[in-house]
Formats: sequence, C-alpha cells, structure tokens
Amino acid sequence: MDSLETAVRLGQGSVLLVPVDGGEEKLLSQNFSCAYDGTSVPEPEPRNFSFNTPHGACPTCTGLGTRLVADADLVVPDPSLPLAEGAIAPWATSNFFYPEMLEAVCRHYKIDMRKPWEKLTKEQRRVLLEGTAGEKIRFTYTNQYRHNRWYEAQFEGILANLQRRHAETESEFVKEELEKYMSDKPCPTCHGLRLKPESLAVTIADRNIAETSQLSVAAAIDWFGDLELSERESLIARGILKEIKERLQFLIDVGLEYLTIDRAANSLSGGESQRIRLATQIGSKLMGVLYILDEPSIGLHQRDNRKLISTLVKLRDLGNTLIVVEHDEDTIRNADFMVDIGPGAGEHGGEIIAAGPVAEVLAHPTSLTARYLRGDLEVPVPKQRRPGSGKKLTIRGARENNLKDVDVEIPLSRFVAVTGVSGSGKSSLVTDILSRRLGQFFFRAKDKPGAHDKVEGLQHIDKVIDVDQSPIGRTPRSNPATYTGLWTPLRELFASLPEAKMRGYKAGRFSFNVPNQGRCEACKGDGIIQIEMHFLPDVFVPCEVCHGTRYNREVQEIKFRGHSISDVLDQTVDEAVETFENVPRIRAKLRTLQDVGLGYIRLGQPSTQLSGGEAQRVKLSTELSRRDTGKTFYILDEPTTGLHYADVERLLQVLHRLVDQGNTVVVIEHNLEVLKTADWMIDLGPEGGDKGGYLVATGTPEQLALNPASYTGQYLRPILEKAGKLRKSPNGRPRRAEREPALARSSK
Repeated sequence: MDSLETAVRLGQGSVLLVPVDGGEEKLLSQNFSCAYDGTSVPEPEPRNFSFNTPHGACPTCTGLGTRLVADADLVVPDPSLPLAEGAIAPWATSNFFYPEMLEAVCRHYKIDMRKPWEKLTKEQRRVLLEGTAGEKIRFTYTNQYRHNRWYEAQFEGILANLQRRHAETESEFVKEELEKYMSDKPCPTCHGLRLKPESLAVTIADRNIAETSQLSVAAAIDWFGDLELSERESLIARGILKEIKERLQFLIDVGLEYLTIDRAANSLSGGESQRIRLATQIGSKLMGVLYILDEPSIGLHQRDNRKLISTLVKLRDLGNTLIVVEHDEDTIRNADFMVDIGPGAGEHGGEIIAAGPVAEVLAHPTSLTARYLRGDLEVPVPKQRRPGSGKKLTIRGARENNLKDVDVEIPLSRFVAVTGVSGSGKSSLVTDILSRRLGQFFFRAKDKPGAHDKVEGLQHIDKVIDVDQSPIGRTPRSNPATYTGLWTPLRELFASLPEAKMRGYKAGRFSFNVPNQGRCEACKGDGIIQIEMHFLPDVFVPCEVCHGTRYNREVQEIKFRGHSISDVLDQTVDEAVETFENVPRIRAKLRTLQDVGLGYIRLGQPSTQLSGGEAQRVKLSTELSRRDTGKTFYILDEPTTGLHYADVERLLQVLHRLVDQGNTVVVIEHNLEVLKTADWMIDLGPEGGDKGGYLVATGTPEQLALNPASYTGQYLRPILEKAGKLRKSPNGRPRRAEREPALARSSK
C-alpha cells in the first residue's frame, strides 16, 4: 500500500500496474478522467444533471435548449414579392446602405431583382441569405451629405447580418426589431438537450437523463420498472426508484400519463398545472388538510375525469377535507355535501340557494343547478344538423407533437367540434397548426405553424378569428368598455351633452388615460394608490381624492340621465342597457355582452379581475358586434370553461347564430352539452401522448355515438338516446341503418 500511494502521488493520480508474470498492464487513475488521453469530468453530483445551474447547463444556450436564430421564412414573409418591391422584409425600409449592397450583389451574380423570390434559383437564394464566402463585391453608397462613396466588401449574407447586429447592439429597441425576423432553433451544441456533454455522457441502461426525461409518464414508469440492476446497484437505487415510481404513479392517477417528463410548464393548461399540484399533495400523504380546488376538471375528457374523481376520493379517505368549485355533473354527484349559490350571476347572485347532501340539494325546487341535473331543464339537441356549404378546409400531413401524419377535413359553414381524450393532439392540430397557418396567411403573423404539409381551401374564407382565454389586458386600466370599443362612443356621448359643450369639454376630457384633463391626477386615473411595502407585497388603497372614481369633481358634474361617467363605469352591463336604451350605437355593443352571458360584469371592471372564460366571452362579444361577410372562420379553445349549464346554453345560442349566418365555428371541447349540438365532429385519439395523434372518427354526433372506437361517442350515446336521436333494435343493438358511421382514415 505504501508503494502504491507513493506511485499515485508521483504520477499525479495515475498509476501503471505491471504484472510480474508478464500479463496485461493496467493504467488506473484516482481522477474522474480518461487515464489515456486525460479527458476529465467533475465528480458526478445531482447539480451536474440540472440545466438550471451553471454546473450542468449547456454553456452555449445556458440551459435553454434553444437559440434565437435569423429565420429565412420571417426574413422573406411573402415569397411572391420580387427583391425590388421589398421581398427582404428587414431591409425593405432601411435607410442604411443595405439596398445599395443588395443591388450590387444582384448585379454581380446576375440576379433579376424584378423576379419574385420564389422564382429565383436555389443557388441565388443561398447567396443572398448565406453570403458570398470570401468573394468581395464593389458597390456605391450615397451618404448623408449626398456624396457617392465606393465600397469593396465581402457580402456576409442577410441571415448572418441580422445575427451579428443582434449580438452587437446594446439598444433594446434594435434588438426587438431584429427579433421580429428571428425564431427559436435547437442549440447547435446540445441539440436541445440543455445539458453539458459530460452530463449527457452518463447513462443508465443506455439512456442519459435527457432521453429519459423525453419519455411520457406512462412510458417512464414502465422503463424504471424494467431496469435490470446488479445486487449492489439495486441496494443503492432502491429508495430512489421507489420515490420515482410513486411520483409517476400519482401523475397517472390524476390522468396525466400522456405528458412527457420534460414538458415545459408554460405549455401546460390551467387544468394540467392544477392536477400536477394535486399529484404533489397526494404524494405528501398529509392528514387533516383543507384542500380548495377551482375547476380541476378543466381540459379533461369524461373518461379521464373518472380518474380525477377517484384521486379526490383518495385524498378525502386519508382524512382530508376538499372544497371543489365545479360545474361537472360527475364531480357534483360524487360529492358528500353540496352548496348551490345563486340564483343568478354578479349583482343577481351571492345567495345560498341550497346546502346539504347531494340528494337533498338535487331535489330542491328552485335551484337552477338541480333543475338541469334532474332534467327539468336541458340544452336542446338540434332537430337537424346543418349540411354546410359543401366547401372544406383540409389539413394535409399533420405531424406536430404526437400527430401521426394525418389528413383532416373541416367542413365549412358548420359548427365543428374537435374532441378526444386529454393529450390526443387536439391543440396541436387546431392551435399549433391550423390557427398559426391561418394567422400567417391572413395577417402575416410571426408564429410558425406546427409540422404539416399544407392547408387547402383557404380561398373559401376571408378572415380568421381565434378567440382564446388570454387576458384582454394586463393592467387595471383595461376593462370590458375599452376592449369592446364601447369607451369611444361613451366619451363622445358625454362630450356632446349641453353642459359639456358649454364648458368646452372634448371627448378626451372623459378619459382616465389623458393627463391634465378630466382624470384625477392624485392617482393618475387608476382610482387606487399603490403603497410600496419594500420587503412585503405592495398594498393598494382607494384614492383619497377621487374615492376610487378616477375623475376630478368637474367632470363628474356632467351627467347623462343622472349618471356621471364614473357612475357608468360602475354599472353592470344589464344596468347600462337600460341607461342607454335610446342610444343605438352603445346599446348594440351592450346587447352582445348580454348575449354571451356577461350581463353581470361591470363596464369598468379591471381586466385583471376577469377569469379566462369571461375574457374569452368579452372577445367573442367584440367579434359579434362587428360586421361579417359570412365567410369568417372562428376558433375557440374550450369556451365553456367555468360556465354553468345555463351559461353554456346561452353561449351555444350565440355560436349557432354565427353559423346560421354562413360562418364556420371550430371548438376544441370536452363538454357533452356542446358536443351534442355540433353539426360535425372530429375525434382524435384513441389515447393520449404517444398512443394518440390518430384520426379515430369523423361525422355527426349520431355517427360517433355508434362508433365503438370512439371514447367520446361512448359518452355521447346515452345522451342522444335520451333525446330520441338514436333508436335501438329489439335486441338492444343499433339498427343497421344507424351503424354506418363515417369512419376516418387514422393516418396516411
């Protein structure tokens, strides 16, 4: 041992063993390095496998997995334009010498600047985008003094030019302008895996940590269960594997087996995020805890909802109390105690209508919820499905995320529902591919659509409106009145009153955004004062000068039918309809807010206080108040989120009214009350994640209900049978004429 220690010390951690019998020599090392070429790695620690620390993150992308790179598709957004007419978007309006340089390059390489970009040869496009590879080009440039200057320089290429300027500039404005022509691409060093090469070199069963994280939850639990370890390895990993498997099982229990482990948090829906937190709580196995859940069934298919309910029951059985805000019928019927609040919304609500065991509340005579659950009231099934215009929009070769190279046809002038279990590929198809492609086509939007071949039939529609649940504004200054366009006619009305004219008040005097006019300058029109608490959260208190009205005393003296401008902002939509019943321009916009079930919200209610469902309906009402040509394509992602049965019925009336005018409405939806009213359904699946992405079936709700391959159809069937839309033969099986669903081709 003494000799060995001496040799290791003298060899700086390395020692060569030479057997006396002439056997094979062995070079050994105490260091985490290759004994032969000296390549070293740090001693493995948990932080080496985290992309959130400098110890593990790829140094090129700092652990993001992507880099901002100049994108040829954004640089040339319209390939039908020639270079002479501004095909190169970032240089089209430049007053620098780029136009002269472009002209010189085209002259040198004999590129016709009047020819559309798409008609140029592949080599010509490459030269312009990637540069001249060392060859210098001479060109003139007229400087600010109108003097012609000669330059001779290498043409670096449009993409490299943008990339260099983005890296060199210190101006945030210039960076933002250049980023309009850049998109995120996988990091060239880690190829999107986010970790250092030495961290990725560590493998278990031929998988590194990044490859393991790319597995879905269901696939990961199988992989960890099938690991073949030696006795010594099993002893080391036993506790760790137990924890990993338990956590994965919790995610499966709440219906999230289709998610990949490395899924970005900002790509999760609200319901998915909530269920991940719920899985964390199940794993803690706490007792005596009060859990409050706000609509945990958001984004869940009826089949997956059963898993969620069983998880909630497990939490209860551990000795916890759960309060669930929910509209889902299955969740309500599985509750032990029910509280029904109403009778209406907003000003018309706030009362406890009934409380007690579910059976007692469901028997309550005046409870609106109970009347829908008993069947006294219901969302009606249409007597007949619309045939549509005969035209269609076709998505070819959809393969974004888990989609399996499918072709999907969307008939126009119909109410179309896209369905499927959670994670089946609905959002990938409609939001990532269709919505972004339409945005590119109609608005030249920057977002690139997901992987697909093409979208056919765009000539049959004249505009697209994507009504999502993102906020209508991010500050308290934004409200339903400003977003819907009500604010301008309201201010003009007050400015036209005799008292306002006598004082010389213009419309700007009635805006809380215009300084030194009619707003309260103490709070700058916010109505509240923000008090900074340094190490504690800031406190907001009503303004002591205007008492929260936002306006000064002089402006509030101008009144319409006894109401000042601040009084109007404090009115609900229902109250405002009565106030402005004789002002058609204002009344029409208020009526559309009523039509989508928002009669209870206040006109000046800050947008930050609106739920996702309310924000979506405010946007929908804004679109309803505009004129349409009957060729508009509407896209809505789960519009029934947070809606009661009565609100769903009212919303459906609005959507069907749009379709009656010749427009097309496409909704991603799980709510059976919506699905049963659809003219056409597109069912994806059959499962979520890797096992999904196929086109299971298309057709009317009746056709899907008779398709044994469709999970959605299985839940629709009893509803349609009850409504008399499906008949049964004496042996209980569907009649032959009803067993002919339009089976879809699941993939190419």
